[in-house]
Amino acid sequence: MSPHQLAAPGARPLLEARLAERLDPLADRTLDEISSDFDFEPDPYFPPLESLTPAAVLVGLIERSHGFSVLLTTRLDTLRRHAGQVAFPGGRCDDDETPWGTALREAEEEVGLAPGFVSPVGLSTPYRTGTGYLVTPVVAFIEDGFSLQPNPDEVADIFETPFAFLMDGANHETHERQLPDGGSRRFYAMTHEDRFIWGATAGMLRVLSHRLFGAPA
Repeated sequence: MSPHQLAAPGARPLLEARLAERLDPLADRTLDEISSDFDFEPDPYFPPLESLTPAAVLVGLIERSHGFSVLLTTRLDTLRRHAGQVAFPGGRCDDDETPWGTALREAEEEVGLAPGFVSPVGLSTPYRTGTGYLVTPVVAFIEDGFSLQPNPDEVADIFETPFAFLMDGANHETHERQLPDGGSRRFYAMTHEDRFIWGATAGMLRVLSHRLFGAPA
């Protein structure tokens, strides 16, 4: 089935079954495959996994009248890292904290989403960022009745983007930017209306699309 069929209104049982089939179980994260900010080209320095800081993000799916959407935020322009970028709610894992525990805690801290409204389903492929984090995407359904309040110290905006759009490979763009040292960096991006979703967030969405629907030919 296509992303548009599985993300349609009333398709939750089909989508839930696909997620359960294609994602890692909550209790069994695998590190056999890792995606990265450097998927386009080799990383000049690839540190060992044990040196990376564990983190997790919430890929929250919300059922609307038009179909499922994904909860996203825009970070404040004044933050030290990833300022102004579109991001999932999430952050660094505390000691002995599970990825889904981190995702739920951070979502409550960043956007006021009460954990009781979140139903985690599975884990997508871990993603290594250029800033030294190993991020586990936690895919979950956000149930009806929730309310949100952005943390004024971290979040400039909260919005939703259609899940089918984000999972459709035809919408996955490639961009290139020049670096201050004269080099260049290529990265994935998705543009929906006036939202430019790029970098690690776009990379994790692209990998999730491949897990659920297969990589394009």
